[in-house]
Amino acid sequence: MTSLPLRFGAATDRGRVRPSNEDRFVAEHDLGFFAVIDGMGGHVKGELASVTIAEALTAFVRESAGDSDKTWPIGLDPKLSVLANRLQIAIRIANRTLATRAQADPSLDGSGATLAAALIAKGEIAVSNVGDCRGYILRNGDMSQVTRDHSVVAEQLALGLIDPEAARTHPLRHVVTRAVSGQPGMTVDVVELPLAPGERLILCSDGIHAVLTDREIAALFSSPDRPLQELCDAAIQQTNQRGGPDNATVIVVEASQ
Repeated sequence: MTSLPLRFGAATDRGRVRPSNEDRFVAEHDLGFFAVIDGMGGHVKGELASVTIAEALTAFVRESAGDSDKTWPIGLDPKLSVLANRLQIAIRIANRTLATRAQADPSLDGSGATLAAALIAKGEIAVSNVGDCRGYILRNGDMSQVTRDHSVVAEQLALGLIDPEAARTHPLRHVVTRAVSGQPGMTVDVVELPLAPGERLILCSDGIHAVLTDREIAALFSSPDRPLQELCDAAIQQTNQRGGPDNATVIVVEASQ
């Protein structure tokens, strides 16, 4: 369990174009565990994948709380803290779980998800992502992206082939290079950093950050007086006012003062 007092808000919506919502979020306050999961593979496949992954992630995080021995089916990375190991192992287990279920249930074949997840304990936070769901940290009104998109467009940006403005409308902007899809050898990025009182973590699917700019996200979630749930609802409303082209999910977590 986290010893740092936390407040949070979370919201998800199918948008104005998609027939259903393949996104899911996890907000387990008692565990300090939060995740945004963006299902892939079409209506039924995407929904089943995101539910399967959400359940597997939460189960391992809960089982491994306070346990450093019996619930570690994947070897520890000595370069990471216990907190970060718990998070990246949870994602690897979710990947294995999806693979196992796909073998038994052909309807899951070809399904998967992108995700961003965070585990918080004692003023420390581990943030992971696979794909193009994002994690941001908001400190003193300044927001920074702490995850790295795994996408074709992100790779082109890193190489200097396109600029950020072109990336927002690039025809391949939704093509990811990494996903939780049950395939072996999946790489999980993990970032470790402190989370001080008053600071905020934002996790969102590309249904949010592909519509709202980073500046707009920062301005909205910097509001000190509005309830966190209201901020999440406002983010969904703003994306839908601009056409709601995709499922949209967002979580904001604040370390209480």
